Amino acid sequence: MLLLIRYDKLEVQSVEIIERPDYLFYNMNDQIGVVSTFSELVNANFGGVMNAICWSRDLTGDFKEIVFKLQLDENITEVSSEDLLALQLSEKGNIARETILSDLHLLTDFGASPSLNLIKCYQRDEELDFISTDVYSYHVDRSPIATDTFLCTYFGAASDILPNDQAEQKILIPEIREKLRKLHDGAEEEFETFLKEYFFDLHYQPKPHAEPVNLGSGHLWRLAVDHPAQLVLPCIHRAPVENAGEYRLLLIC
Repeated sequence: MLLLIRYDKLEVQSVEIIERPDYLFYNMNDQIGVVSTFSELVNANFGGVMNAICWSRDLTGDFKEIVFKLQLDENITEVSSEDLLALQLSEKGNIARETILSDLHLLTDFGASPSLNLIKCYQRDEELDFISTDVYSYHVDRSPIATDTFLCTYFGAASDILPNDQAEQKILIPEIREKLRKLHDGAEEEFETFLKEYFFDLHYQPKPHAEPVNLGSGHLWRLAVDHPAQLVLPCIHRAPVENAGEYRLLLIC
Protein backbone atom coordinates (compact mmCIF):
# COMPACT_ATOMS: atom_id res chain seq x y z
CA MET A 1 0.00 0.00 0.00
CA LEU A 2 1.35 3.43 -0.96
CA LEU A 3 0.58 6.68 0.81
CA LEU A 4 1.05 9.70 -1.41
CA ILE A 5 1.11 13.00 0.44
CA ARG A 6 1.24 16.21 -1.55
CA TYR A 7 2.56 19.27 0.24
CA ASP A 8 2.19 22.99 -0.25
CA LYS A 9 4.58 24.90 1.99
CA LEU A 10 4.71 21.91 4.35
CA GLU A 11 0.93 21.78 4.79
CA VAL A 12 -0.80 18.58 3.70
CA GLN A 13 -2.86 19.37 0.64
CA SER A 14 -4.25 15.94 -0.22
CA VAL A 15 -3.79 12.28 0.60
CA GLU A 16 -4.17 9.45 -1.87
CA ILE A 17 -3.94 5.70 -1.24
CA ILE A 18 -2.92 3.50 -4.16
CA GLU A 19 -1.55 -0.02 -4.50
CA ARG A 20 2.25 -0.39 -4.71
CA PRO A 21 4.92 -2.75 -3.41
CA ASP A 22 6.05 -2.36 0.18
CA TYR A 23 7.73 0.98 -0.18
CA LEU A 24 6.47 4.55 -0.16
CA PHE A 25 6.75 7.52 -2.45
CA TYR A 26 6.96 10.67 -0.40
CA ASN A 27 6.05 14.34 -0.72
CA MET A 28 7.24 16.90 -3.26
CA ASN A 29 7.87 14.47 -6.12
CA ASP A 30 7.97 10.80 -7.01
CA GLN A 31 11.77 10.70 -7.09
CA ILE A 32 12.11 9.03 -3.68
CA GLY A 33 10.94 5.61 -2.54
CA VAL A 34 10.91 4.93 1.19
CA VAL A 35 11.30 1.46 2.71
CA SER A 36 11.48 0.05 6.23
CA THR A 37 14.02 -2.79 5.93
CA PHE A 38 17.38 -3.46 4.32
CA SER A 39 15.87 -6.26 2.24
CA GLU A 40 13.32 -3.86 0.76
CA LEU A 41 16.07 -1.32 0.13
CA VAL A 42 18.12 -3.67 -2.06
CA ASN A 43 15.20 -5.45 -3.73
CA ALA A 44 12.94 -2.52 -4.65
CA ASN A 45 13.15 -1.54 -8.31
CA PHE A 46 13.80 1.92 -9.62
CA GLY A 47 11.17 3.04 -12.11
CA GLY A 48 9.74 6.09 -13.83
CA VAL A 49 11.28 9.17 -12.19
CA MET A 50 12.03 7.28 -8.96
CA ASN A 51 15.82 6.94 -8.79
CA ALA A 52 16.46 7.23 -5.03
CA ILE A 53 15.33 4.80 -2.32
CA CYS A 54 15.59 5.53 1.40
CA TRP A 55 15.64 3.06 4.26
CA SER A 56 14.13 5.54 6.69
CA ARG A 57 15.49 5.14 10.21
CA ASP A 58 15.47 7.01 13.51
CA LEU A 59 18.79 5.84 14.90
CA THR A 60 19.66 5.87 18.57
CA GLY A 61 23.16 6.03 19.99
CA ASP A 62 25.87 8.66 20.24
CA PHE A 63 27.55 8.97 16.84
CA LYS A 64 29.14 12.24 17.90
CA GLU A 65 31.16 10.38 20.52
CA ILE A 66 32.54 8.07 17.83
CA VAL A 67 33.53 11.02 15.66
CA PHE A 68 35.31 12.74 18.55
CA LYS A 69 37.25 9.59 19.46
CA LEU A 70 38.37 8.68 15.94
CA GLN A 71 41.72 9.92 14.65
CA LEU A 72 41.68 12.05 11.50
CA ASP A 73 44.91 11.40 9.57
CA GLU A 74 44.04 13.30 6.39
CA ASN A 75 41.13 15.35 5.11
CA ILE A 76 39.40 12.01 4.47
CA THR A 77 40.31 9.03 6.66
CA GLU A 78 38.87 5.56 6.04
CA VAL A 79 37.77 3.93 9.27
CA SER A 80 37.96 0.14 9.53
CA SER A 81 35.83 -2.15 11.66
CA GLU A 82 38.94 -2.75 13.75
CA ASP A 83 39.27 1.00 14.33
CA LEU A 84 35.70 1.11 15.58
CA LEU A 85 36.11 -1.91 17.84
CA ALA A 86 39.22 -0.38 19.40
CA LEU A 87 37.31 2.64 20.72
CA GLN A 88 36.39 2.85 24.37
CA LEU A 89 32.80 4.06 24.27
CA SER A 90 29.89 4.83 26.53
CA GLU A 91 26.70 2.77 26.35
CA LYS A 92 25.19 5.16 23.80
CA GLY A 93 28.43 5.24 21.85
CA ASN A 94 28.44 1.46 21.72
CA ILE A 95 24.87 1.44 20.38
CA ALA A 96 26.01 3.74 17.57
CA ARG A 97 29.02 1.53 16.87
CA GLU A 98 26.86 -1.60 16.64
CA THR A 99 24.60 0.16 14.13
CA ILE A 100 27.55 1.07 11.91
CA LEU A 101 29.04 -2.43 12.13
CA SER A 102 25.65 -3.93 11.25
CA ASP A 103 25.33 -1.67 8.19
CA LEU A 104 28.83 -2.61 7.04
CA HIS A 105 27.98 -6.28 7.49
CA LEU A 106 24.68 -6.03 5.62
CA LEU A 107 26.23 -4.24 2.65
CA THR A 108 29.24 -6.57 2.52
CA ASP A 109 27.02 -9.66 2.56
CA PHE A 110 24.96 -8.09 -0.22
CA GLY A 111 28.12 -7.94 -2.33
CA ALA A 112 28.94 -4.24 -1.99
CA SER A 113 32.23 -2.78 -0.79
CA PRO A 114 31.25 -0.22 1.85
CA SER A 115 33.70 2.35 3.15
CA LEU A 116 33.29 4.30 6.38
CA ASN A 117 34.90 7.72 6.06
CA LEU A 118 35.69 10.41 8.60
CA ILE A 119 35.64 13.61 6.55
CA LYS A 120 37.04 17.04 7.25
CA CYS A 121 36.59 18.14 3.63
CA TYR A 122 36.92 16.92 0.05
CA GLN A 123 39.45 18.24 -2.43
CA ARG A 124 38.15 21.21 -4.38
CA ASP A 125 38.43 21.45 -8.16
CA GLU A 126 39.28 25.09 -8.81
CA GLU A 127 41.29 24.69 -11.99
CA LEU A 128 38.60 26.23 -14.18
CA ASP A 129 36.49 29.22 -13.19
CA PHE A 130 33.41 28.17 -15.21
CA ILE A 131 32.95 24.49 -14.27
CA SER A 132 33.93 22.26 -11.38
CA THR A 133 34.12 18.47 -11.23
CA ASP A 134 34.43 17.97 -7.48
CA VAL A 135 31.77 16.27 -5.37
CA TYR A 136 30.41 19.58 -4.06
CA SER A 137 29.03 20.10 -7.58
CA TYR A 138 25.74 18.41 -8.44
CA HIS A 139 26.70 15.26 -10.32
CA VAL A 140 25.74 11.68 -11.16
CA ASP A 141 27.81 8.55 -10.65
CA ARG A 142 28.79 6.33 -13.60
CA SER A 143 29.86 2.71 -13.70
CA PRO A 144 30.69 0.26 -16.51
CA ILE A 145 28.76 -2.44 -14.62
CA ALA A 146 25.31 -2.61 -13.04
CA THR A 147 25.59 -1.15 -9.56
CA ASP A 148 24.06 1.44 -7.23
CA THR A 149 25.45 4.02 -4.83
CA PHE A 150 24.68 3.45 -1.15
CA LEU A 151 25.32 6.11 1.47
CA CYS A 152 24.44 7.02 5.03
CA THR A 153 25.48 10.09 6.99
CA TYR A 154 25.78 9.18 10.66
CA PHE A 155 27.05 12.56 11.81
CA GLY A 156 27.59 15.99 10.29
CA ALA A 157 26.16 17.68 7.23
CA ALA A 158 24.23 15.44 4.82
CA SER A 159 24.16 15.28 1.02
CA ASP A 160 21.46 16.72 -1.26
CA ILE A 161 19.72 15.24 -4.28
CA LEU A 162 17.81 16.98 -7.07
CA PRO A 163 14.92 15.80 -9.26
CA ASN A 164 16.33 15.35 -12.76
CA ASP A 165 13.83 17.77 -14.28
CA GLN A 166 15.13 20.50 -11.95
CA ALA A 167 18.71 20.35 -13.23
CA GLU A 168 20.53 21.00 -16.50
CA GLN A 169 23.60 19.15 -17.68
CA LYS A 170 26.38 21.73 -17.59
CA ILE A 171 27.87 20.67 -20.92
CA LEU A 172 24.57 21.66 -22.59
CA ILE A 173 24.68 25.23 -21.27
CA PRO A 174 25.86 27.19 -24.34
CA GLU A 175 28.45 29.44 -22.65
CA ILE A 176 29.98 26.52 -20.74
CA ARG A 177 29.97 24.27 -23.80
CA GLU A 178 31.72 26.94 -25.86
CA LYS A 179 34.46 27.37 -23.24
CA LEU A 180 34.93 23.61 -23.07
CA ARG A 181 35.17 23.45 -26.84
CA LYS A 182 37.97 26.03 -26.75
CA LEU A 183 39.67 24.12 -23.96
CA HIS A 184 39.51 20.92 -26.00
CA ASP A 185 41.08 22.51 -29.07
CA GLY A 186 40.92 19.20 -30.95
CA ALA A 187 38.97 17.42 -33.65
CA GLU A 188 35.19 17.92 -33.45
CA GLU A 189 34.54 14.16 -33.55
CA GLU A 190 36.64 13.76 -30.38
CA PHE A 191 34.83 16.45 -28.37
CA GLU A 192 32.22 14.19 -26.75
CA THR A 193 34.95 11.74 -25.76
CA PHE A 194 36.88 14.63 -24.22
CA LEU A 195 33.84 15.64 -22.14
CA LYS A 196 33.50 12.10 -20.76
CA GLU A 197 37.22 11.58 -20.24
CA TYR A 198 37.41 14.58 -17.89
CA PHE A 199 33.98 13.89 -16.30
CA PHE A 200 32.49 17.20 -17.43
CA ASP A 201 29.36 15.40 -18.65
CA LEU A 202 28.57 14.11 -15.15
CA HIS A 203 27.91 17.55 -13.66
CA TYR A 204 24.69 19.53 -13.45
CA GLN A 205 23.47 23.00 -12.63
CA PRO A 206 20.22 23.50 -10.70
CA LYS A 207 17.50 25.29 -12.61
CA PRO A 208 16.00 28.46 -11.13
CA HIS A 209 13.70 27.63 -8.21
CA ALA A 210 15.04 24.05 -7.97
CA GLU A 211 14.18 22.36 -4.67
CA PRO A 212 16.96 20.03 -3.47
CA VAL A 213 16.11 17.28 -0.99
CA ASN A 214 18.48 16.83 1.93
CA LEU A 215 19.19 13.17 2.73
CA GLY A 216 19.36 13.74 6.46
CA SER A 217 21.18 11.70 9.11
CA GLY A 218 20.82 8.01 9.89
CA HIS A 219 18.93 6.98 6.75
CA LEU A 220 20.56 4.49 4.40
CA TRP A 221 20.08 5.58 0.80
CA ARG A 222 20.37 3.78 -2.53
CA LEU A 223 20.88 6.04 -5.55
CA ALA A 224 20.65 5.09 -9.21
CA VAL A 225 23.93 5.12 -11.14
CA ASP A 226 24.53 5.67 -14.85
CA HIS A 227 25.43 2.26 -16.31
CA PRO A 228 24.55 0.33 -19.51
CA ALA A 229 21.69 -1.66 -17.94
CA GLN A 230 20.12 1.23 -16.03
CA LEU A 231 16.43 1.82 -16.85
CA VAL A 232 16.07 5.18 -15.08
CA LEU A 233 17.98 8.44 -15.10
CA PRO A 234 20.89 8.46 -12.62
CA CYS A 235 20.32 10.33 -9.37
CA ILE A 236 21.77 13.85 -9.26
CA HIS A 237 23.41 14.55 -5.92
CA ARG A 238 26.16 16.52 -4.22
CA ALA A 239 28.25 16.48 -1.06
CA PRO A 240 27.39 19.22 1.43
CA VAL A 241 29.68 22.00 2.54
CA GLU A 242 30.81 20.81 5.95
CA ASN A 243 29.64 22.58 9.08
CA ALA A 244 32.39 24.73 10.60
CA GLY A 245 34.52 22.80 13.08
CA GLU A 246 32.57 19.58 12.52
CA TYR A 247 33.64 16.34 10.83
CA ARG A 248 31.29 14.10 8.88
CA LEU A 249 30.95 10.35 9.41
CA LEU A 250 29.78 8.82 6.15
CA LEU A 251 29.25 5.28 4.95
CA ILE A 252 29.43 5.01 1.16
CA CYS A 253 29.83 2.42 -1.55
